[in-house]
Amino acid sequence: MAKNKSAELGIAPIGKLLISQALPASIGILVMSLNMVVDTIFVGQWIGPMAIAAITVVIPLTFLIASIGMAIGVGGASIISRALGKEDHDKAQRTFGNQIVMSLGLAVFFVIVGLIFKEEALALFGAKGKILAPAEIYYVIVMYCIPFLALCMTGNPVVRAEGKPKFAMVALILPAIGNIFFDYLFINVWDMGMAGAAWATSISYFICFLFIYWFFFSKYSELKIRLRCFKLEHAIVKEITELGGVTLARQGMVSILSIILNHTLFTYGGETSVTIYGIISRMLMFALFPVMGISQGFLPIAGFNYGAGKMLRVRESINISIKYGTGLALAIFAIIMFFPEQITAVFTTDETVIRDAPNALRWVFLVTPLIAVQMIGSGYFQAIGKAVPALLLTLTKQGFFLIPLILILPQFYGIFGVWVAFPIADLLATIVTGWYLNREIRRTLNAEQV
Repeated sequence: MAKNKSAELGIAPIGKLLISQALPASIGILVMSLNMVVDTIFVGQWIGPMAIAAITVVIPLTFLIASIGMAIGVGGASIISRALGKEDHDKAQRTFGNQIVMSLGLAVFFVIVGLIFKEEALALFGAKGKILAPAEIYYVIVMYCIPFLALCMTGNPVVRAEGKPKFAMVALILPAIGNIFFDYLFINVWDMGMAGAAWATSISYFICFLFIYWFFFSKYSELKIRLRCFKLEHAIVKEITELGGVTLARQGMVSILSIILNHTLFTYGGETSVTIYGIISRMLMFALFPVMGISQGFLPIAGFNYGAGKMLRVRESINISIKYGTGLALAIFAIIMFFPEQITAVFTTDETVIRDAPNALRWVFLVTPLIAVQMIGSGYFQAIGKAVPALLLTLTKQGFFLIPLILILPQFYGIFGVWVAFPIADLLATIVTGWYLNREIRRTLNAEQV
């Protein structure tokens, strides 16, 4: 029965449990990232390289608003996982209701602000030259469906917190399939150009919204949408905000990085370099989907068992997650290193991009085998409700290392300085995260709570 499903997080063998949680998450992320890759291929082949650059500029801006929903979803899911571990179903239910109200209200507010200050927002995120016109078309259309995306990002972590990874997987697969279908229809068949790409993306957000909130009305969910739980409670809002602030800070830092990166790329390499990074950013999500899946599968296991006081299971979940994640990252590393030319050629026929992108891909992915430590380490502190270390570790790569390196290195090495900044930042962030996680394991996870 649905009501007992989350209890398996505290009793099933960790290895088996991680696979059962991570595999659906990985498949969902794979299909979602494949959708982004196919979307980029479609606009690159059917509209042109400036379309890739336009989407590269707009997506971080729209996702910054939608990430409010993601932050509320992840922060609330951490509370829900621990509440279910303590068998406090009432708190889990009230938390979920508060999440919905917070996500919808804030997303609508910021969409209105984003549309009012459209020109300023696009200029800030690097929409210049030939990139501006297609970026404006894409931005305006997609913004209207951002509240649906925010609600999806709120609901999906909650589905996983209930121990229902297969439903969370389907919630990612359905919009991805829809986006690919409508991309083909709107761009290739009806020749709607950037507007077609934007409408395809918007419809996919709505499809995801319909499925996730059907789930919460269905017999499969422990949590239900209850009007009585929509009343905001200060203690719950505060805890969601503290924990969700980690995710929001991460996405905010990604957006700041995008602003700096887009301007730097345009300055040192023009529109072509922005297009190249558009390809790289898609590959960063697509190629790393199995490691992200391990990280997503790890979160509810760690949160539930920490809430239940089963510290040795938490420690075991950390070790197994890092081991599995590192093995998968090594395989990804090998593929990127050996086949960057073939990967680039899939996205575009532009000769300059095909010539310059492979070397950039190799540099950006150079330290990929180490990223599992970063993901599991920062995710652990968020899963157990320790907001401050989670925030600091989340900001380590982009905020403390990557942004300063991108500001400094191109002044000496040009566009190469941008690409080499990525592996240096990854290496430094892994060292910091590994040290902090190891200290936490030695201090907290050596014995069961009594």
